[in-house]
Amino acid sequence: MNELPPTFTILALETSCDETAAAVVRGGREVLANIVASQMDMHQRYGGVVPEMASRQHIVTLVPVVEAALGALPGGWNGVHAVAATHGPGLSGALLTGLNAAKAMAWQRGLPFVGVNHLEAHIYANWLDTTPPQFPLVALVVSGGHTVLALLRDHGDYTLLGQTRDDAVGEAFDKVARILGLGYPGGPAIQQAAAGVTGAPALPRAWLRDSYDFSFSGLKTAVLHRVQERQAREARLPRAQGAAPEPALDPQFVRQMAWAFQESVVDVLVTKTVDAARRYGAAEIVLAGGVAANLRLREELARRAPVPVRYPPLALCTDNAAMVAGAAFYRFAAGVQSGWDLDVTPALRLGAT
Repeated sequence: MNELPPTFTILALETSCDETAAAVVRGGREVLANIVASQMDMHQRYGGVVPEMASRQHIVTLVPVVEAALGALPGGWNGVHAVAATHGPGLSGALLTGLNAAKAMAWQRGLPFVGVNHLEAHIYANWLDTTPPQFPLVALVVSGGHTVLALLRDHGDYTLLGQTRDDAVGEAFDKVARILGLGYPGGPAIQQAAAGVTGAPALPRAWLRDSYDFSFSGLKTAVLHRVQERQAREARLPRAQGAAPEPALDPQFVRQMAWAFQESVVDVLVTKTVDAARRYGAAEIVLAGGVAANLRLREELARRAPVPVRYPPLALCTDNAAMVAGAAFYRFAAGVQSGWDLDVTPALRLGAT
């Protein structure tokens, strides 16, 4: 690992899904600018991200987002030493927009360029504007598209311990929120509905014994069956003339299901993460990804963990470019640069280049 100067400044782009983001980070830790243009309102009506719409919106939004990020850097481009961008995993069309733009900017200005793994970037959100975590560490990356548990012995030294076998945890939150009529995005909606609930009936947990893998498809199906049973029972009750043929779910029932679902997810995530930290002698646990914003997950992991637990501030949990710049700093320090022929890798795995 080479020692880069603390003034080494990176412009990074992130367009793996539905956020168009650009950031300027100095020394791998100091965030000078972190601009994010969200498309949530655009996709909300569809209950999820529409890939083609996301790609088109990235094209419209990218230039003003980059200009805003550079505007926070004295000297603008003259203060940039390298360019980085996410090249996977993610939506292929969305990834192409940011990756090609970053390569073009780096080439035109004669700057080094590196492609960054989106999952690795989420982990490096824990390095920004704070004291760096201590190795070895166990990282739990939980987002709309990913659920990964990994051991990090040093920068770039990853061992994948487990991952989801079906739905990612954020995807499960979205699907269950839709089943319960709570809207999109599901994570905040379920957390809000579950607040203050106690004593609700438990839902199953998929432990997948002797494995650090995860599964949430069966839990989602269990919620669906509970809802269908409730609707069938209510449909047999006499209703006033003119009432809706399918009555809305009772709000208290919805809150109880939201609480039970969240408890099941948190229990499995925390139990496996804590077990991995003990088994591998981790000095710290880091939490990353959009679902790392879940307060119940943060609280329970901190309560049960045998070592300190870190998680980014809420603004750095969801997709952003500052985390990409943070990860890129340590890639440049390791002497890694990408060629102009670097392509997107929509199914890129953690630890792969």
